[in-house]
Amino acid sequence: MGNHIRLIASDGHELGAWLSEPAGTPRAGLVVLQEIFGVTGHIRAVTDSFAAAGYLAIAPALFDRAEPGAVLDYGEMTRGRDIMLKLDLDDVVRDIAAAVARVGAAGKVGVIGYCWGGALADLAACRLPVDAAVSYYGGRTTSWLGEQPSCPVQYHFGGKDPLIPPEMVAQIRAGRPAGEFFIYPEAGHGFNCDERESFHRESAELALERASQFLDRHLGT
Repeated sequence: MGNHIRLIASDGHELGAWLSEPAGTPRAGLVVLQEIFGVTGHIRAVTDSFAAAGYLAIAPALFDRAEPGAVLDYGEMTRGRDIMLKLDLDDVVRDIAAAVARVGAAGKVGVIGYCWGGALADLAACRLPVDAAVSYYGGRTTSWLGEQPSCPVQYHFGGKDPLIPPEMVAQIRAGRPAGEFFIYPEAGHGFNCDERESFHRESAELALERASQFLDRHLGT
């Protein structure tokens, strides 16, 4: 359904992106933010699924400033973290902003992200003109709790996530008093991804149902 395109950020940086268009008139725009593995086949499939649900959906390649075109296997978490740490957060926000602008013609724009992208969805809600954000297991949100989202944000966490313990979730919840939070007791980190060992189907399906209803509500669709 989707295809590779190029975006240009406000500082002139050119990055790749996966753009998926709905069959009819888009109900809204949606930016899908990657895990620390790049714009993988899974992220492209997620983007396509949101396009099938009526959104003009795009997944920007946020690794491109450090390693253009990098797409990692799910066992390469250390390498993914290394690439992520090479990136300046302000530059990442510029790249997300370019994706937001690309789908803005569809009307309101939402952001949804997973893992690193889950935290970035929260950051986008703080810094960019988006109308709703959904964050899946975004532990790095703790790094900017002094900033506040300017739109509704929904958060999803696994109750058995070894990377985001309950005290970290409590910290994020305290820093985001207006947020909508859901904990999935039997789920671990990355529970939404059906290509990872941590995939938990029941939790993923429930989270998607909740996220879809949330986006419907706040994007006016």
